[in-house]
Amino acid sequence: MSTITGIHHITAIAGNAQRNYDFYTKTLGLRLVKKTVNFDDPHTYHFYYGDYNGTPGTILTFFPWEGISAGRRGTGQATEIGYAVPTDSLEFWKKRFEARGVTFNNPATKFGEEYLTFLDPDGLKFELIATTPAQDSRKPFTTTEVTDAVATKGFRNVTITLDSIKGTADVLKLLGYELKGQEVNRYRFGLANDAQPSYIDLVEVPGEKRGHVAGGSVHHIAFRVPDSKAQMAYRSIIEDKGFNITPQIDRNYFNSLYFREPGGVLFEIATDDPGFAVDEPVATLGMSLKLPAQYESSRAEIEKHLPKLNQ
Repeated sequence: MSTITGIHHITAIAGNAQRNYDFYTKTLGLRLVKKTVNFDDPHTYHFYYGDYNGTPGTILTFFPWEGISAGRRGTGQATEIGYAVPTDSLEFWKKRFEARGVTFNNPATKFGEEYLTFLDPDGLKFELIATTPAQDSRKPFTTTEVTDAVATKGFRNVTITLDSIKGTADVLKLLGYELKGQEVNRYRFGLANDAQPSYIDLVEVPGEKRGHVAGGSVHHIAFRVPDSKAQMAYRSIIEDKGFNITPQIDRNYFNSLYFREPGGVLFEIATDDPGFAVDEPVATLGMSLKLPAQYESSRAEIEKHLPKLNQ
């Protein structure tokens, strides 16, 4: 059976759409690779940011709900997203964040890797992890200000905070992950044969207050498989373990399965195919509003209600 090959995408919740777009494209230097709408709420955008081609493993997506209340980090929640950046780039990011009023901490180290923590405008927590070309050889998307020497390469890790890690760790093992290391109450899981790891860190904090998913929170984590055949094989495994997992859902750019792991975090299994170039050329990804087929007849009404986005 084909195995999980890492993180496909991570989806989070934001507030103001323009502020979200400006931060991720102008401050972080990501590419908007798809501008569409929430399948369940077509008056809300769904933004996808990533590298030039929209490669799985680089895709951070947002539902920007205007006026949404702030979430709260706590247990039962994905609490930090880690991006790989080149070695010696953290000083650039410190200066950039300081100049732009971004909240950040000075660099620290865990598992032998130097990292810089920062918050996005909605309070979503990130880490930039300094990596060598041998650790991560992916080619980043670049801009005139965020060059190849400093640009993000894609996900390095995501942290899940839990009252107890056992149930979540068991699910990760079902997905092909194994324990790679431990520092105090942080347990790092990675794939057995992953040349460019995208780790899942489980942090165990018994008795900590449970988190609340809203603005500035991760909505779900999607794991990557090559195609529907591999995806449905995992569906059988997960269902056989007693989890309530959805039928396959067509998300236009990938097919999805969703289930909630024992710690409370929503997991997704997403296919690589068909990809983000299925409805527009790679050169113009993210420039036009793309709608799911069921909403195309309502385009004029949807466009009227969506906030204007200056790109």
